[in-house]
Amino acid sequence: MGSIANKNELKIIARELRLDILEATTKAESGHLSSSFSSVEILTALFFNGILRYRSDEPLWPERDRFIMSKGHAAPLLYAVLAKAGYFSRDELWRLRQAGSPVQGHPILGCMPGVEATTGSLGQGISLAIGHILGARLIKKDFSAYVLIGDGECQAGQIWESAMAAAHYQMQELIVILDYNKFQEMGPISREMGLEPLTEKWQSFGWYTQEVDGHDVQKISAALKTLQEVKEKPSILIAHTVKGKGISFVEKDFTWHGRAIKDPEQYEMAKKEILCG
Repeated sequence: MGSIANKNELKIIARELRLDILEATTKAESGHLSSSFSSVEILTALFFNGILRYRSDEPLWPERDRFIMSKGHAAPLLYAVLAKAGYFSRDELWRLRQAGSPVQGHPILGCMPGVEATTGSLGQGISLAIGHILGARLIKKDFSAYVLIGDGECQAGQIWESAMAAAHYQMQELIVILDYNKFQEMGPISREMGLEPLTEKWQSFGWYTQEVDGHDVQKISAALKTLQEVKEKPSILIAHTVKGKGISFVEKDFTWHGRAIKDPEQYEMAKKEILCG
């Protein structure tokens, strides 16, 4: 299990992750910076505050909890977290999206230790987690599966099919976290395909639901610990976030979706804001 860090340490980790994502995507001149930034505190809580069970020196430890990045375009964040957790050298981050590199634009199972699933075709993450849990029940293993999904992803029918299946199988081992930053590639969620009433939708599918400030690591950690105690039903934590959190000219500007910061002046401005944030 990841060590439990104090509040100041968690803030430092989140800042370091943002700096690594900024550096990696700028070097690559591509990558989903804004979608990665909205989820930084979520993964900081999960990996570095005693929530997820893992051994970075033993990536295939059978008893480990599974984490699946369903919103696979946020791969720069996943790689930064795995490097910080000790799965591989931080230097690998600078190979993001290079030809022949295992550090691809979306996670690929088998390329990098700690990556539990190939994702990027949105809507599949919960289904993959259900498979892990059903398999664990067959071989008498006791682990949880955590899935990070996006809000635009919730427009996919497979999300709701898997939500129905998880409730049917009473999957208390399944905890989903929804990065609800309110924007997708082409614009605001409310304009493209509204999700509200979102909490009530998940509840109607038989899920335990909770909402949280997605940029407060302590509140996220407390909420996840509550969800770990839920019995006989799957859980979802709806995390209210800001797309591009930490860089003023990227925040809430959906046109940055899928774009890296290439301009040297903008890069320096972004770096300064992260360091001072």
